[in-house]
Amino acid sequence: MSPAAPRWAGAALRMEVAPRPSEHMGIVAIVQARMGSSRLPGKILADLGGQPALRHVLDRLGSATRVESIVVATTRHRPDDAVEDFCKSFGYRCFRGSEEDVLDRYFQAARLSRASTIVRITADCPLLDPGVVDGLLGHFLANELDYCNTSAEFPDGLDCEALSMDALEAAWREASLPSEREHVTPFVKKHPERFRLGEYPCPEAWGRYRWTLDEEDDLRFLREVFARLQRPGRRIRTRDVVELLQREPHLFEINSRFQRNEGYRKSLEADRQSLVRAKRAAGPEDPEEGAADS
Repeated sequence: MSPAAPRWAGAALRMEVAPRPSEHMGIVAIVQARMGSSRLPGKILADLGGQPALRHVLDRLGSATRVESIVVATTRHRPDDAVEDFCKSFGYRCFRGSEEDVLDRYFQAARLSRASTIVRITADCPLLDPGVVDGLLGHFLANELDYCNTSAEFPDGLDCEALSMDALEAAWREASLPSEREHVTPFVKKHPERFRLGEYPCPEAWGRYRWTLDEEDDLRFLREVFARLQRPGRRIRTRDVVELLQREPHLFEINSRFQRNEGYRKSLEADRQSLVRAKRAAGPEDPEEGAADS
């Protein structure tokens, strides 16, 4: 079943003036967003509490005090016209690029934004915690890192990453595997000898919780959370959701069977297949050359 149509027509606009390309934006949060999810098409504009999921992500991200600018990075495919229309309606900046090469999409959006630090956010995190984003950036800046991610002890759905423009550009130039191009940061994480890597710790062991929006059951779970916790003028806090799940543990079971980072595991399988194809294309080794080396 596809998500219900969003009910955001006629909502009050939150305007953000687009910068001139020559301006230096500093810390830029780039939110990757597309309509073409294989498991839940249109999920980013699914209705949650009377607003599309993407608006919850962007509004919450806008409360992060260290973030200087927000860009939504979508694709050039026609279904993602809806994402661009959404951004125009609510006054958010939108960049359109490659669907498959997400790393290129990020790099081009960051380059045009004159970013020095990039915060990577995915549009399937409607309970994104702006305090976690600020904490991550504080850790990244204080330790003069090239890359930093939230630890796996955070709930799935509070994930975010920060990296320098230099690290992003190096990945853009050198990454070649499908997983490295689709998931943006694996190339950087694979090279601790080149980049200063860090991890922002979670104060509690909350890694078992799943608050992301990737499956129909995730949407059902999130709608239950919003129905119980959403109040006018008050943002749902991370602690609110944790306490709700402690009071009503049956809610946890709605989507607990899904594994974290399933998409990345699929990309690793694509890496393996890519390497097999490359080996076949290279042809068999010369037996005489092999004998000479032995």
